[in-house]
Amino acid sequence: MPRILSIDYGRKRVGIAVTDPAMIVAQGLTTLTPDKVNAFLREYIPREQVNTIVLGWPTRLDNSMSETTLMVERFYVSLRSIFPKVLIVKQDERYTSIMAQQAMIDGGMKKKDRQNKAMVDQIAATIILQEYLEQQRNNLNR
Repeated sequence: MPRILSIDYGRKRVGIAVTDPAMIVAQGLTTLTPDKVNAFLREYIPREQVNTIVLGWPTRLDNSMSETTLMVERFYVSLRSIFPKVLIVKQDERYTSIMAQQAMIDGGMKKKDRQNKAMVDQIAATIILQEYLEQQRNNLNR
């Protein structure tokens, strides 16, 4: 069965999450450095039959683009050329890092473990994917 993958793309780290084969639950997959992402995706996407990529889209509170948005836009363009048959969706990622930190606190993680930025990025990617899944379910129920 196909899967949906989400990406929280950043300058230093890229968090990746994926759905289960039934595309119901989002779970963190890994965190990579930006220079390793394309190689990982080229291997993972065909093997796991990923049919949709949800890319966290950073914007300012007024919806204007930031420096980070331009960087993610370049990554988006490269993804489209590498995976022309995969649907790539831009998903608002505002507050996902804050939500990831709160999820770690709520989950009882120790302060030292919460300082692991790779874990924060992976959880942020999971939140991006979970929000996308919820939007899709809400659209079906209309």
